[in-house]
Amino acid sequence: MATASQAVPPAPDAGHARTWLGHPRGLFILFLTEMWERFSYYGMRSILVLYMVNHLFIHPDVGRRVLFFDQVKHSLEALFGPLAAQAMSSQVYGLYTGFVYFAPFFGGLLADRLLGRRRCVIAGGVLMAIGHFLMAVEQMFFPALMVLILGNGCFKPNISTQVGALYPPGDPRRDRAFSIFYVGINLGAFLSPLVCGTLGQRVGWHWGFAAAGVGMVIGLVLYLSNQRLLVGEPLPTESKSAPVAGLAVYLVGIPLLIGGLLWVLTLPRAIPATAAAIAAAAILFWLARLPRDERPRVIAICVACFIVAAFWAVYEQQGNTLQLWADRNARWPSVFGFQLPSTWYQAFNPFMIFAFTPVLQGVWAWQSARNQEPSSLTKMAIGCVLLGLGFVVMIVASQGMAADTRRSVMWLVSSTFIYTIGELYLSPIGLSFVTKVAPARIASMMMGVWFLANFIGNYMSGYLGTFWERMPHASFFLMLMTIGIAAGVMLFAIGRPLDRIVGAHDRHAAG
Repeated sequence: MATASQAVPPAPDAGHARTWLGHPRGLFILFLTEMWERFSYYGMRSILVLYMVNHLFIHPDVGRRVLFFDQVKHSLEALFGPLAAQAMSSQVYGLYTGFVYFAPFFGGLLADRLLGRRRCVIAGGVLMAIGHFLMAVEQMFFPALMVLILGNGCFKPNISTQVGALYPPGDPRRDRAFSIFYVGINLGAFLSPLVCGTLGQRVGWHWGFAAAGVGMVIGLVLYLSNQRLLVGEPLPTESKSAPVAGLAVYLVGIPLLIGGLLWVLTLPRAIPATAAAIAAAAILFWLARLPRDERPRVIAICVACFIVAAFWAVYEQQGNTLQLWADRNARWPSVFGFQLPSTWYQAFNPFMIFAFTPVLQGVWAWQSARNQEPSSLTKMAIGCVLLGLGFVVMIVASQGMAADTRRSVMWLVSSTFIYTIGELYLSPIGLSFVTKVAPARIASMMMGVWFLANFIGNYMSGYLGTFWERMPHASFFLMLMTIGIAAGVMLFAIGRPLDRIVGAHDRHAAG
């Protein structure tokens, strides 16, 4: 049976004849679709923790007001002990943002074997729009998060791999295309706190969530109306019933799997440990059965992704503890009598990304012309180190602070600038690294592995956030700094052997 990745070679007209600014026009349709999807995701994320800490989880009858609250809290407290509102919100934030990147592994499989990339993107967009509108209903908080997880699983790996399919192997524009695509992600992420965050904090939480749903609908309409500009995609199966059955299994199976994982947390700790060991053995068995020419490339992706998970554990504090610092400890200015909402903090990072991406693109092009451009893995290592260094600023800012002390918002601006440059060295380059190195027949699944690293890192961001009220803020930021720099050092250490694997593949593809 043919897979989606096998059936989608880059079309000559998509890759060369139909171009705009030197790139296929389809890149900019994917750019806009992803921009609106990220508007919806980051708009909801900008108010999520504040909504839980300041509103939803402080009600004494929250167990009656919110479906499944008692069950989720029981599962988490069985492993971590009693959780106050902030610690509980951090755990939920980590679980949600983690599972958003866990589901793409299965969404990639669904696209490769049954639905195809386009239909998976459409299904994901519909589900996410529904999920955002459900967030406007307090009682449906946890079901809404589940629907959003399902939608992201279908959408995320399959929009990214369509970008890679626009370019032939060895095309030097690929890295630059992913950086342009990444600007689209961050343009949506920049606008969303300004709209959804302002509505949520100034008008009402549910208005912010509904605005995120409107953004997803706009992105879906753009994608559906411009299919002709994308690379053609024969369906991976001729069966008419198999795709429907596969989608149904996905929609039922992911919630059962997540529910099962939460239930396992309530069992004696030896049982989860045993389950983890079995899962690790299954992964090793799968790697051993790969064809010899594919195995080194898959291992290279897996090793890099595992280390990069530490990056996301630190980076995702933006929507968690750093948002709390912005809300409780930053001094926000007023403009013409309007005091800026604290959720606008989450617009700093995406604004700097699309402001500084052209600068780094120019630096890398200059280095490339002189054969001095760092390899993908070296760039990713630099990104991790810069992320850690960004928290040096927050360590200084937090020295001698009382709980209600407010400092200039410029501390956040300075910290964000440093780790934003780090993100530009890691995230778009990592996406390109996966699509460049992954075997074609499992391209979407390996993109799912990249997002699986995001799952681990995002969940760990929630776990790390539980220490926010248990230790001085300066010590908390020191912990984050250490994690980021350590991840970078590890990538530098293993970069040379992994670069040899990637280089061998590039030479083979070019030949």
